Amino acid sequence: MITVNINGVERQVPEGTTILQAARALDVSIPTLCYHPWLKPFGACRICTVQVQRPRGYELLTACNTPCEEGMVIRTDTDNVRQARRVVLELMLARWPNVPVLQQLAAELGVEKPRFRSEFCDEDPEACILCLRCVRICEEVVGASAIGYEDRGIKRRVVTPFNRESEACVACGACAQVCLTHHIKFEPEDYRGKPPEFLLGPNTAIFIPTPQAVPKVPRIDPEACIHFKTNGCQKCVEVCEAKAVNHEMTDQEIEIEVGQILLATGYELFDASVMSQYGYGRLDNVYSALDIERMLNATGPTGGRVLLKNGQPPRAVAIIHCVGSRDENYQRYCSRVCCMYALKFAHLIKERCPEAEVYDFYIDMRAFGKGYEEFYSRVLHEGTNVIRGKVAEVVQAGWSKQDEGTLLVRCEDTLIGRFREIPVDMVILCNAIVPQRDAERVARLFGLSRSPDGFFLERHPKLDPVATSTDGLFVAGCAQGPKDIPDSVAQASAAAARMLATIAKGVVEIDPVRAEINEEFCSGCRVCNALCPYSAIEYLADKNVSRVNSALCKGCGTCVAACPAGAITGYGFNDRQIQAELEGLLAVR
Repeated sequence: MITVNINGVERQVPEGTTILQAARALDVSIPTLCYHPWLKPFGACRICTVQVQRPRGYELLTACNTPCEEGMVIRTDTDNVRQARRVVLELMLARWPNVPVLQQLAAELGVEKPRFRSEFCDEDPEACILCLRCVRICEEVVGASAIGYEDRGIKRRVVTPFNRESEACVACGACAQVCLTHHIKFEPEDYRGKPPEFLLGPNTAIFIPTPQAVPKVPRIDPEACIHFKTNGCQKCVEVCEAKAVNHEMTDQEIEIEVGQILLATGYELFDASVMSQYGYGRLDNVYSALDIERMLNATGPTGGRVLLKNGQPPRAVAIIHCVGSRDENYQRYCSRVCCMYALKFAHLIKERCPEAEVYDFYIDMRAFGKGYEEFYSRVLHEGTNVIRGKVAEVVQAGWSKQDEGTLLVRCEDTLIGRFREIPVDMVILCNAIVPQRDAERVARLFGLSRSPDGFFLERHPKLDPVATSTDGLFVAGCAQGPKDIPDSVAQASAAAARMLATIAKGVVEIDPVRAEINEEFCSGCRVCNALCPYSAIEYLADKNVSRVNSALCKGCGTCVAACPAGAITGYGFNDRQIQAELEGLLAVR
């Protein structure tokens, strides 16, 4: 540690600390333009000039790149320091007179008008002031070196290599983040029908997947992380006090022996873009149910406010039920939850935008749960307009300036027997609930059956809705079929109780009706392996034979009938036993 004196106050600082860092530790303000804590000291702007006392007088030095020395006496507010800063600022104002950050510094230093004139005056408020923070962060932190500077003196400017679009740029936005004048902007590509940026999910490389994530720890997206692109950055490693960030970690597959499995793989929302008549992904302000759920969330990016793509509240909102469900061309079943969350959206929109008209387009209102019908009545009393009829299409209202951004919902109102066209600002689509994309692969992995709608098939829809045809395998939630939260919780609790009951027994009883393989006759043809609907037969490569897992086999007899060598028989039902039974029956008079 060394001792320095800043404006009459002594302070001990570690060796190698710059004057600027020591001054900030004492809450002494020193203006600067080119300094950034992530970058190496540069001293290009000279605004951070301070006065350092020497044995034969004083010396004016830049605070950002001058290290402290033992016994150094520093002054940051002398007349010499202020005069030096004014001169530098006047020279900069002569070139960039309308840049806000320079005008703010000029007001602090008492500079009203520069005494100098420049032949290269740029009056743009967002002009580049050549602090070169963008160039240095791209090189030192990101490691891409996608931008640099050319020429010297007053002709210097920031450019990409050969003034062309650089392939080295990873579009991280770091240069725009540190730019003081917003000369560099990071503007994502936008097009009609694309949701606003705040609805597109996480916009940083490290984030918590959801507010209710378990465990609630951040994760790193390798496709967005700068380190995985350029092998640079790692600022998260530097700032993490727990040293919990490790970019070298890789995904691992862990094998765990278990006796029972509960499948709760959830669901996916139907992709409404395939129904082009509703304009999802093609027209602005047409949102899916999850888009609106994120918008309405009080912890979301809009703070729970209902906003259009242009940032204004809607004047009229249309909510369309059964998008992709109860449809002969897509999903024939009812998704069960759409009616109630559509009513919830209507209630919340009326609550947060009282002046907005809400139109609810439904086929049949299915309010079947406890308190659901009462909630439906409440939404009606709040002023929601319910229209019974299927929406034909959603189109742009017109091409005039007055109609710009307005959507037109065309539908049939079956209660009055008329075709209607209703102008709205926002359309919410209640997407169908569909099985996960990998449901077929999971079903093959566990030897499960699937119902015609693609969800996992339970053992019995009424008497045993949580178990499957395979002992020890249970299903819960939307993996078994569309259902709301109360039903999912009840089914999961029932499945957990069944599993705990089996564990409490300590002994598992299996059905005596099962198949068995005589390994002496088995040729290893593996016909039975492919046919078994319960995946109860495994192939032993070292013996070149197949073997039946007695705990999984249900004794259906498919393998017995298919075995070309006759090596598989039903346990307790081999040929000799059946013949003995027949002989016993025939011997009775």
